Amino acid sequence: MCVRSVIVKLVVQVKLTPDAVQAPTLERTLHAVNEAANRVSAVSFRHFKLKGGVRELRKLCYGELKADGFGAQAAQHIIKRVADAYTTLRANIRAGNLGPEDSKRRRKAESKSVAFRPHAAHTYDDRCLSWNYDQRTVSVWTLDGRVKNVRFTCSPGALKQLTQYRQGESDLVFRDGKWFLIATCEILEAAPFEPKGFIGVDRGITNLATTSDGDNHTGRRLNRYRRWQARKRAELQARQTRSAKQLLKKRARRESRHATHVNHMISKTVVAVAQRTERGIALEELGGIRERVTVPRDQRARQSSWPFHQLGAFIAYKARRTGVPFIEVDPAYTSQRCVRCGHTERANRRTRDHFHCRRCGLAGPADHVAGANIAKRGATAWVFVNMPDPAPRYSAGAGRCDP
Repeated sequence: MCVRSVIVKLVVQVKLTPDAVQAPTLERTLHAVNEAANRVSAVSFRHFKLKGGVRELRKLCYGELKADGFGAQAAQHIIKRVADAYTTLRANIRAGNLGPEDSKRRRKAESKSVAFRPHAAHTYDDRCLSWNYDQRTVSVWTLDGRVKNVRFTCSPGALKQLTQYRQGESDLVFRDGKWFLIATCEILEAAPFEPKGFIGVDRGITNLATTSDGDNHTGRRLNRYRRWQARKRAELQARQTRSAKQLLKKRARRESRHATHVNHMISKTVVAVAQRTERGIALEELGGIRERVTVPRDQRARQSSWPFHQLGAFIAYKARRTGVPFIEVDPAYTSQRCVRCGHTERANRRTRDHFHCRRCGLAGPADHVAGANIAKRGATAWVFVNMPDPAPRYSAGAGRCDP
């Protein structure tokens, strides 16, 4: 049997610490690159509307970019960035992400060229940017020539990933006055082992994640943080000044990074337990939960803003990296079904936190019961998915195969 190797793509972010001479050079180059991208975007929109490709743009813009002082590779990357931006826009329009054909948002997107911010990230390949992992420095192409020995900092684990798995291009990012490089790493998936059982994970708003083992990752501390951020946002919105709007964007990014950090910590803990106990992980399939589920008014903001999908994606890719079996199951009635006798009734869960089966009397935390039901469904679904196909039956002398 041929086993196909599957690659997991991850990104590693390192912080650059350029000196007083290197930083202005990087900033001037990033500004110039994005100005050039805006010019190429305008040419693409004028000649092709939203349908311009790399080959067509190269014929129109490559010579002009070279005359402006950009190297061959830099010019190619600018053209490719613009073409990729229009490809993404077309895909979003086809998927309906910008609304129906007569919506204001879609008409606005289709009526003008794609614009790039002055500090938008720019892509570098190995010809324009080289790494020295031993000295923790990079050499970067700029309009003023090659800037060498730009120091970077990262964790030992991130440095190990860069050294062993970095492939392809890296993005130069300027954010909140700081410089970053985001590199792509390609890691082979570990071969999944045969699970000895499953850990069910129930995701929620009050309790972010509760496992079938009874481990509860509560969201109380996070909710206090989010309420504090909401009060600060209200204060800034009341000012209605330009600086207040900039601070609002900065706070939004900070809150997003905090939520990402919390999801990383939860997913890392769940996957580590599954790997240590040689069990798989079962999750609820929560696609479209915001449209299907109604919640009280005081929980609407939390339901709409908390990244449930991100937590599931983090658990999925960490499981794949370590070879832990992963499966998603139907979430219907997991918090109303008795894990012992199977009796399903809404009255089994009279309150949000407590479960009490009206048939057999089983009682306990509702999220723990839901996690146990998810674990049972995961074990059943795993057996069904991995069930070998029945061998075909051949009729003697007939020369045919019966299904």
